[in-house]
Amino acid sequence: MMNRTLRLLPTVLSVLALVACSGNNDSTAQPAETVKPGGKNGGLLEDIFGSSGSGGAANSEGIAVNRFLWRASLDTISFLPLNTADPLGGVIITDWYSPPKSPDERLKVTVYILDRQLRADGLRVAVFRQTRDTKYGWVEAKVDEKTRLGLENAILKRARQMRIRVNDR
Repeated sequence: MMNRTLRLLPTVLSVLALVACSGNNDSTAQPAETVKPGGKNGGLLEDIFGSSGSGGAANSEGIAVNRFLWRASLDTISFLPLNTADPLGGVIITDWYSPPKSPDERLKVTVYILDRQLRADGLRVAVFRQTRDTKYGWVEAKVDEKTRLGLENAILKRARQMRIRVNDR
């Protein structure tokens, strides 16, 4: 029973993080408040990601990656269907997505958050692309390097905006 609970813990944390991150694109929205044991109030995101006073780094009870990079990554790739999100390991993997205007092409993105600090080298994005071939089905296709860099830059820009907003409070 304990082993099963430990295996489900990353999934539960991922769902909590996604629920907290989804549904509201209003840049002024604040995380929902919850009541902590002992009667102390604090946000759900603060419980998961650590306090906001640490410059984005998680505390010893939080996750091992930068919370701004994590949230900005989820926001930036929110148009893609999510396959896996591991806030403890800092990995987000999307499922294949075919744009409505290009049904014979599909994309998949993996985001790796590598650091506790909000740094450009603390983030890596991998983009995979496939095209439909009548004879072979889906086959690997080249991805323009600008696509990967554009996603990384969009995530970093969003993360900086989030940090600035938190620090201005």
